[in-house]
Amino acid sequence: MTDSRVSLRVGVATETARRTRNEDSVSVSDGVYLVADGMGGHEAGEVASRTAIDALRGLGDGTPTPADVRSYVRAAHAAVRDLPSITGRRPGTTVTGVVVTTHGETPCWLVLNVGDSRTYRMAGGVLEQVTRDHSEVAELVERGLVRAADAQHHPRRNVVTRVLGGGASEVEPDVWLLPVSPGDRMLVCSDGLTDELSDARIQAELRAEDEAQAAADRLVAAALAAGGHDNVTAIVLDATLSAR
Repeated sequence: MTDSRVSLRVGVATETARRTRNEDSVSVSDGVYLVADGMGGHEAGEVASRTAIDALRGLGDGTPTPADVRSYVRAAHAAVRDLPSITGRRPGTTVTGVVVTTHGETPCWLVLNVGDSRTYRMAGGVLEQVTRDHSEVAELVERGLVRAADAQHHPRRNVVTRVLGGGASEVEPDVWLLPVSPGDRMLVCSDGLTDELSDARIQAELRAEDEAQAAADRLVAAALAAGGHDNVTAIVLDATLSAR
């Protein structure tokens, strides 16, 4: 359930790109805006991402808290782990995005993340990555062993260290609670976007379009033009606030 003071314009775009099927799944309703990027080969990745999204849709009921997010993510993790292993490799999926909620009297973005899909916030035309990648390269950057500028092209950039499903018996999501500000633009995307476009390029593309749908379409088109090696998905949310 969205806060009545928050009005959103929503744009969503997704493309299979050079892959044979699209293993990205999305939620774009009832205040729940998520992208899941599945893995596991053949149909397993597609099923894993869809299973996770289905398990998380209930976050749109009421006014969810960070504790609710963790509970729903645990349930989604269990649901993906219960999927059959068709290829001998356990199905898994990343998931990231925002849920519109209220903390006290303040409308908030409840941001969640597991894996290396990303959620960004743009305020005043400046883009900032909210989530932290759960990947080998991100850990190497944090330890000072790889320069941030080199991470996008590192050969291990797509090795994730935390997913829903997979081999781990438990998973802990990262969760943030951020007040909604007038003019906020949120971007939720799979790594098919961020593998092709730098943050500076993403910021420039977002600045070039005022409408959420046009911005989402523009981002995906830019990723395809830059190579489009992986499924690419983008959700763009533009927020306006009104008094209660």
